Amino acid sequence: MHEAAFIQDLAVILAAAAGLGWLCQRIGLSAVVGYLVAGMVVGPYTPPFSLVTDDASIATAAEVGLVFLMFSIGLRLSFRRLQRLGLGLVLAVFIGAVLVYYATRGLGLVAGLDGGQTLFLAAMLMVSSSAIISKVLHETGAGHERHGQLAMGVAVLEDVVAVVMLTVLNSVVALGEGGAGGGGLAATLGGFGAFVVFAGVLGLLLVPWLLRVLSVKADEELQTLATAALLFGLAIIAQRAGYSLALGAFLIGCIVAETPHRHSVERIFEGMRDVFSAVFFVAIGLQIDVHALGEAWWLVLGLALFTLIVRVGAVSTGLVLIGRSHRDALRAGLVATPIGEFSFIIAQLGVAAKMVPTVFYPLAVGLSLVTSLTAPFLTRKAEPLAEGLLRVRPRWLVGMLESYQGWLERLGEKQAGSMLWKLSRRRVIQIVVELLFVAGLLASAEQLQLLITRWLNGPGWFFWTALVAVALVPLFAVWRNVSVLALMVAEFSTQGMVADVRDRLRGLIALGVRIVATVAMVTWVASFAPAGALRWALPASALVALAAFVWLRQRMIYWHSELEVGLQDVLSEAGTVRMSSTSVPWAGRQHEEWNLSVADCVIPDLAECSGRSLAQLGLRARFGCTVVGVERQGCMISLPGSSESLFPRDKVLLLGDPEHMVAAKAALGAVAATETSEFDAVGLETILVPAGSRAAGSTLAALAPSAVHGVQLAGIGRGHLRILNPGPGERLQPGDKLLALGTPVKLRAFRAWVRDLLPADGSTSGGDGDNWADGEVNGVA
Repeated sequence: MHEAAFIQDLAVILAAAAGLGWLCQRIGLSAVVGYLVAGMVVGPYTPPFSLVTDDASIATAAEVGLVFLMFSIGLRLSFRRLQRLGLGLVLAVFIGAVLVYYATRGLGLVAGLDGGQTLFLAAMLMVSSSAIISKVLHETGAGHERHGQLAMGVAVLEDVVAVVMLTVLNSVVALGEGGAGGGGLAATLGGFGAFVVFAGVLGLLLVPWLLRVLSVKADEELQTLATAALLFGLAIIAQRAGYSLALGAFLIGCIVAETPHRHSVERIFEGMRDVFSAVFFVAIGLQIDVHALGEAWWLVLGLALFTLIVRVGAVSTGLVLIGRSHRDALRAGLVATPIGEFSFIIAQLGVAAKMVPTVFYPLAVGLSLVTSLTAPFLTRKAEPLAEGLLRVRPRWLVGMLESYQGWLERLGEKQAGSMLWKLSRRRVIQIVVELLFVAGLLASAEQLQLLITRWLNGPGWFFWTALVAVALVPLFAVWRNVSVLALMVAEFSTQGMVADVRDRLRGLIALGVRIVATVAMVTWVASFAPAGALRWALPASALVALAAFVWLRQRMIYWHSELEVGLQDVLSEAGTVRMSSTSVPWAGRQHEEWNLSVADCVIPDLAECSGRSLAQLGLRARFGCTVVGVERQGCMISLPGSSESLFPRDKVLLLGDPEHMVAAKAALGAVAATETSEFDAVGLETILVPAGSRAAGSTLAALAPSAVHGVQLAGIGRGHLRILNPGPGERLQPGDKLLALGTPVKLRAFRAWVRDLLPADGSTSGGDGDNWADGEVNGVA
């Protein structure tokens, strides 16, 4: 009966989630809010009894939901998208997170919270919900405005902040302390970076190749199974490495997002993601005591007000400090206020580890409810609210910010002209990535040894020799890059000096840079080397590996170059243009004085406009809106012509005035009452042309079976002769057997028309078949 109880619980959870999710969407809230409320309704804290009986099985299903949720978030955040967002926005998000942390720390001191509770509360408040923000921007039509793009970029990068904070908090929980010390935090972040780079590099080399092979040699079902295996495999590897399941799922999502198969993978997993993600949020609601939430309403409202003020201020300050206009920064800050899924995960982690009170759980839910309720209002009123805040700024602040932004512009011009930075930037990035890769390789050495030696039943020294040999390849590449950088630094540092002095100093500076880099590299690698007896196995293995490296030096350099080129190819081929709220090239410019806006909508499956061209739809004449882009199956069609037809699941980008945009989106979203596709019913049927048939003696061009009757003649049987794919000049004769292709309804009507005999006087009008044919012609027209 255990299985039946789980199925019953799952049915109750999904029914409640569907009903309350639909209700929340109808009143303008995110469906996530409905899922949380559904959990509270069917949970154990709602009288008279709990509708869920098997909490353990639901918790397991919720773990699956967490994996799918993090995978979908990773699919939205590829490494190339991070590059497009720019280092400036990354810095702004970092500044915002730091400001939120210190503001929350001050609140914690006033409220009497300890270090661990303050850290968990700050982590809950410093990350927004990209899902809720995306939905609000879409519904308000601000997704393609400058401030909307900034807010969405902030939300996407705060997903990365959330993943980092989960790693830090897991480390804090493992240490069992109220906060991580500086050394412990540095070690945690260093290990985290090493694992991310190690898994990312291997994933970028292997996953695109595997997906490419599967797309050619396997059907979609096997592709789904293989991708799911990769997803859960990397999630469990991340957990075994001391991190969370969420990190592994997030990483594999980012890796898949770099491949051309991103769109197909996203479509395949869409259904499973929706189901299990809903179960995850409902499971969170199950653990919320409604009475505790009701008793803490004043705390929820007070902390929600604090969250709104601090998040608007922190996000706006971060954007202003990287040079964004004050107006756009404030509007983006007002949009980026809702918190959601990551805050629930952080609160769940703290409560489970008993590092925060149980009230943190309903507190996170209450904060999400309040910030989700205020988000549409703040987004729609962002312009007047920003203008009002700008008017009350003190003059000294205006002058200070203007001076700062002027200095920032001059600094940017100076850095843009720095030849040393231009020449060294790529090599510095390569050094960082390769050192992190080696650190990740060494940190995973013990787990890899257990796995490989058990699988191959081979000696341990062979594994360590191979490991060191593999590590020497990127380390040698690091040394080559350091040597080149040392020469660059020496050359630029001695410009303008006397020749003799310049030559002596150039050699000393280059040598000093090499020595410092060598010491730093050895210290970094040693800090990740295995402890205990295994630490002594590395030097011994290193001697053997070094000999092999010297022998195969040129080939290893070649292999390293090939791997580097392979990574660049993966990143470059994923750079196809896709429509998103942070990448539309023409949106983000000031155009308020024109009273124009850009909005997107998705054509539903049963859309009435499906298969109709833009000329037939007449959106410009009816609503004054123009279709300026269509995304179909991951491919962007820019500025489509009037002959372009729309199909289900197309993502359409509209340009027009905001008032008529709503009506245009409603017209495109209108659905038919029934399914119109008869693809599965199409078949072949043989039809005999009797003597006296109206079809006898006519050519196929005159009969036009495709246009008039909706059938395709695939062949004609005439005695022992078989005519395949007959041409338009072929004339039908009595006794011909027609091989017709079409739907059952069309075939039945065509058969009746062919068998309908001509009247005795030879007239061809007046029969029922003629009336049907005329009706078909009119229908087609």
